[in-house]
Amino acid sequence: MEKQKHKSKNKEKHPKEKKINIFSNFGIGEEKDYFIENLSMMLASGMPIMLALDGVGAELRSKRMKEVIASLKEDMEGGSSLWRALDKTKLLSSQVISLLRIGEESGRLAENLKVINIQQKKEKDFRSKLRSAMMYPILVMSFTVVIGAGIAWFILPRLSSVFAELDLELPVITRALIAAGEFLGEYGAIVIPSVLLFVILFLFFVFAYSKTKHIGQSFLFSLPVIKKLIQEIELARFGYILGSLLEAGLPVVDALESLESATTFRSYKKFYKYLQNSVEVGNSFKKSFAGYKNVKRLIPTPIQQMIISGEQSGRFSEVLLKTGENFEVKTENTTKNLTVLLEPILLIVVWVGVVAVALAVILPIYSLIGGIN
Repeated sequence: MEKQKHKSKNKEKHPKEKKINIFSNFGIGEEKDYFIENLSMMLASGMPIMLALDGVGAELRSKRMKEVIASLKEDMEGGSSLWRALDKTKLLSSQVISLLRIGEESGRLAENLKVINIQQKKEKDFRSKLRSAMMYPILVMSFTVVIGAGIAWFILPRLSSVFAELDLELPVITRALIAAGEFLGEYGAIVIPSVLLFVILFLFFVFAYSKTKHIGQSFLFSLPVIKKLIQEIELARFGYILGSLLEAGLPVVDALESLESATTFRSYKKFYKYLQNSVEVGNSFKKSFAGYKNVKRLIPTPIQQMIISGEQSGRFSEVLLKTGENFEVKTENTTKNLTVLLEPILLIVVWVGVVAVALAVILPIYSLIGGIN
């Protein structure tokens, strides 16, 4: 009987937890950001945590986020801390949970929530800058490919039939145009969709697929202007995320782990992982930088010296935050200038295609007029 009572008590103390579906948090990014932002403001104003959760939950729409709020309230009413309750929901990363735990234990929960909110906004901003910088050339090249495919499929076969009937010595470029037109006239319905599908799949595997996108990243990092933008974004991320997390009280190894998970570029991920392992065994940043091959390619020497100086002077987080601010301004300027720099290159590419087609059409006409004269 005593054993049975003991078992029943254990069951009461450790109720069966709900299993979290790994896909349950998909598509709630905006509401998650809203939750953190408003909870931070309400707690900073002095509102009790339970009332703050009620206030935030009243404005949420998604079923999943309402379930999260209900779960948080239930756990906290049972004596749990906020960070433990949030950890059970799998809503936030382990680094964010660590920040919340440090904030609760030190009485700086509102301040650390604010840091988390700003960090997530900055991360979105960094990603959007890179996307917007690449969007213009991608759109121009896409329209060029679509228009070129339309000309090749619908116009070239008709031109080839006209020129084939002319009793003229056609230029090489025109003969090539005729051959292409005849080929597309017969097989265009198969060739054009196949080529477009191949291009889409190629771009997906080179730039988007997780296991092979490092190939596209390496290519982008080899282009002078794009490389500069990527480096500035990564240095802004490095300075801001590492500086703000250290200032909030997160250990440097955990802050580096958070930095590694935030970046999308493989070369920087490897570097941050190396820094994390190096610092964990007791090495300084100076020694860690010196032991990494081609570190200058990722972090310029002047920035390394600033970071080393900040570490040695005890102003590490301050120097990192200042570095982040400086490079954030530089990314804005580079993003604006990138379109101006790429525009002439794109115009030349389009111009070459237009001139090639124009010459192929105009040269036979000149030959025909000369023959009539």
